[in-house]
Amino acid sequence: MADRKQFLGNIKANPDLQKALERSRAVQVTEEELREQRISFAFGNAPANAENITKESVRQTSKKLRLLA
Repeated sequence: MADRKQFLGNIKANPDLQKALERSRAVQVTEEELREQRISFAFGNAPANAENITKESVRQTSKKLRLLA
């Protein structure tokens, strides 16, 4: 595999990005936000040519499907 230049050498993190990351660690994600993230992930991974799959259809299906824990 080809070496990636960005991973070679000593790289400093962007301070603004570092601060945003630190702030985000204190944020509690709600169940509704997590559910919407899952819906968005599923919709984003649907085939591009699947005309019958919409974000709303994924949302409706997510109400019916449950994973076993």
